[in-house]
Amino acid sequence: MLWEIEELKKISQSKPEAVKYALNKLFSDNPEIKRAVVVNAYLDKKINLSKAAEELGLHRLELEKQFELEGIPLRKISGEDIEAEAAAIKRWE
Repeated sequence: MLWEIEELKKISQSKPEAVKYALNKLFSDNPEIKRAVVVNAYLDKKINLSKAAEELGLHRLELEKQFELEGIPLRKISGEDIEAEAAAIKRWE
């Protein structure tokens, strides 16, 4: 399956909307896969907690509680996280 992922990455260069559509379909049909991808991206420090919450349709504090209950380590909030949180709050209003 690794080759399929590599090919999707290539295709995303010329047809980003098609790949985005395919991923959105995969995630909408399999929310547990989307959550796993988001959590892994958070753990790999590719996204912050605010972005993870946004991707999952949750408030940051709600996701923080879920992570605590599941034993997922929380990172300390950075200046970037504070800015992202402010932007997320504006979108929620």
